[in-house]
Amino acid sequence: MKIDEIRDLSDAELEERIRELKQERFRLGFRSATMELENPSLMRTLRREIAQLKTVLHERQMAGSGVES
Repeated sequence: MKIDEIRDLSDAELEERIRELKQERFRLGFRSATMELENPSLMRTLRREIAQLKTVLHERQMAGSGVES
């Protein structure tokens, strides 16, 4: 998901997407412990996307509270 697409999501959609990706990362962690993953770089991709979503959400919270960081 591109950053422009992430910025177009609402706060509720961002939080839901974060929750979904965390669950997927958790399942992949178990799968990687028991067997080899077809695409090992998927873990990195999930972590990166979660970080991007959290960053956009945090930026919005900071802008809404009037605090500059």
